[in-house]
Amino acid sequence: MSRRGKYGVPIPLPKPGRTLFQRKKFDSFKESAESLPVRSKLGHWQHIEGSHFAPVRIRPRTLLHQIHFRDNLELLQELPAGSANLIYIDPPFNTGRVQSRRELRVVQVEAADADRTGFQGRSYRTTTGSARAYDDRFDDFPAFLRPRLEEAYRVLAHNGTMYFHIDYREVHYCKVLLDQIFGRECFLNEIIWAYDYGGRPKDKWPPKHDNILVYVKNPAEYTFDADAVDRIPYMAPGLVTPAKAARGKMPTDTWWHTIVPTNGREKTGYPTQKPVGILRRIVAASSRPGDTVLDFFAGSGTTGAASAELGRRFVLVDDNLDALRTMAQRFRDQPDVTWFGFEPSAGAAHPDASARR
Repeated sequence: MSRRGKYGVPIPLPKPGRTLFQRKKFDSFKESAESLPVRSKLGHWQHIEGSHFAPVRIRPRTLLHQIHFRDNLELLQELPAGSANLIYIDPPFNTGRVQSRRELRVVQVEAADADRTGFQGRSYRTTTGSARAYDDRFDDFPAFLRPRLEEAYRVLAHNGTMYFHIDYREVHYCKVLLDQIFGRECFLNEIIWAYDYGGRPKDKWPPKHDNILVYVKNPAEYTFDADAVDRIPYMAPGLVTPAKAARGKMPTDTWWHTIVPTNGREKTGYPTQKPVGILRRIVAASSRPGDTVLDFFAGSGTTGAASAELGRRFVLVDDNLDALRTMAQRFRDQPDVTWFGFEPSAGAAHPDASARR
C-alpha cells in the first residue's frame, strides 16, 4: 500500500509493527553520523557527505539529483529501505576482458591535410581522443553480485521494479540468483534487446541481443504505465484499421533498437554505453513523475539522462573515474545535480573520496 503526498509523490508505508527507522537504528545513527536522519514530509531522503541523511522536498519540477563516486555496495548499505521506486542496473557482463573504447573525431580539412575522403570527395582528418576502460573479469561473478542485489532488494520500494541488464554469458546464472533473492513469483519479464551491428562470426549464430530481467517487489502491486510507453509501427499495417496503424502498437518483450550510433550526437565515448531510447522506455513504463530512480552501475549516466528528461529524480553510483568524467560532461548543463566524492569541474576525485570508497 502507499499514499501520495502534497505533490503527488508516493510515500511508502511501513510494514505492520515496524517503522522505516526503528528507534534502535536511529540511536546507532546518532552515535556514528554527523547529523541525524529525520523523516521528511514527503517520505524521501537525500544522502549527503558521510554516512547520514537529510530530508528533502521532492517536487516533479524541482528535482534533486545525485551522482556518487564510491563503491556501490557501501553506498547501498547506507540507503534507507524502500527509498528507490525503480532500479536499473547494467553491471559488468563478465566478458573476461578489459572493456575499452578510444574516441575518434573526424573533422573536415583541406585535401593536403586529409587522411580520408568522404561523401562527394570531401577531405577529412581523423584525430584520436582519450581512451576509457573498465575491468570486466570476475572469478566468481555471482558472489560479486549477490550482496549488491540483496541490498538492492532492501532499498527497492514495496511497489518498486528492478531491471537487470546482462547478456547471454551470465543471464542464466543471474536469473537463478534473482529468483533466490526476489522469489520466482516476482519475476515479471525477460526483455530481449535485439540489435544489428558489429562483427559477425561465421562459426556460430552471431550473438546480437542483450537480456534484461525484470523483477517486482510485490507482484500484486507495482507500477506499469502502458500508456506512457512509446509506440512502434505494426509489421503488417494493412491488417489493422488505419487508426491503429497511425497510432502504432505497444512493444512486446522483444525490443529492436539500434546501439548508440558511432558518430551520433548521443555518443559519450564510454565503453558499453546504452542508448537513451532503451532507458526512456523503462523509466516511462515503470516509474511516475517525481519518483526516485537508482542506478548503481551508472557508467556513462544514461539512466540519469532518461530520468531527468521524464521528470524523475536520479541517484547514480560508480567507482570508475572514467565513468564520473563522462557523466561530468554529460550533465554539465543539468541543474540540481549534487556530486559526492568527485569534483566535476576538475574531473578528479574529491580529496577525501578515498576514505569513503
